[in-house]
Amino acid sequence: MITDSVAVPTTVRPGRATRAERLASLSQRHGALTMLALALIAASVTFESFATAENLAGIAIQSSFVAVIALGMTFVIIGGGIDLSVGAVFALAGVLAAFGSRWGPVTALLLPLGAGALIGLVQGVLIARTGMAPFIVTLAGLLAARGLMLALTTEGAETPLVPRGSGFLGLGRGVFLGLGVPVWIAIVLCGLGAVLLRRTRYGQFLFAVGGNEDAAGLMGVPVTRVKVVTYALSGLLAALAGMLNAARLGSGVTILGVGMELDVIAAVVIGGTLLVGGAGAVGGTVCGVLILGVIQNVVNQIGTLTSSVQSVVSGAFLVVAVVAQTYLSRAGRAR
Repeated sequence: MITDSVAVPTTVRPGRATRAERLASLSQRHGALTMLALALIAASVTFESFATAENLAGIAIQSSFVAVIALGMTFVIIGGGIDLSVGAVFALAGVLAAFGSRWGPVTALLLPLGAGALIGLVQGVLIARTGMAPFIVTLAGLLAARGLMLALTTEGAETPLVPRGSGFLGLGRGVFLGLGVPVWIAIVLCGLGAVLLRRTRYGQFLFAVGGNEDAAGLMGVPVTRVKVVTYALSGLLAALAGMLNAARLGSGVTILGVGMELDVIAAVVIGGTLLVGGAGAVGGTVCGVLILGVIQNVVNQIGTLTSSVQSVVSGAFLVVAVVAQTYLSRAGRAR
């Protein structure tokens, strides 16, 4: 009896990654952490006042608001989408929180969170149900949220203030163990987000949708539900950040949030989340947020540089991150 056989080359070892592939995987998972460590060391050596407890606490508090928004953006981008409305929702939530604080802390909490979740929910339904491009839908959401905020403040001329002595201010100005309350809130949320992304069925579904939406649907993944929940979560977190910022400033500042969505996207991408979807981690996003925070602080330390320098350096980091992602994606496909 004659049997057919197929020779397997001895140089091929199924299931084993080459040294280059392991290095590429390691770079994708820990590249942002390495860049953050180098940035911290360089800034500490260059500026004596950088590594002080007061300055580091300032970086943490400034980065906490971006981190909360970036957490939601991480989910959106992993799922293969984008959310351009987060900056406008951030500003709108701050105004609504300041208005709501006149009727007590509970209203100051629920009003902006409800508005942010509703905006994200509507966007998610439009994207998931109609197949419209996330870029277009969330751009419309940006314009709608910004327009509503200007209408509430009479075209930005009115700045709503939080009443003095309001318990709502404690959320933004309180300190616990040397760190501001917003920092602790960001830490807890990022920890819960990491668990949600890696240890729950929703996280598995999200990676599947971002990797290949059609294949995910054929495998029984509830694609529509995953998208709606993801955008609603993004809107909720953007509103939470805006509410915390209003509690810290004691007012709803109408000029905030302009271009913030670009900073958030840059932080997420620098942190290693692929723009094409299907890959990313909350830890990397936190590192990306802190990298941008360190850059901003260094620009402030120098003093003679303008804020545009920060944008140039952040853009350079973003280009490097995207180029690295492209290389790693090609390496993964080749494998």
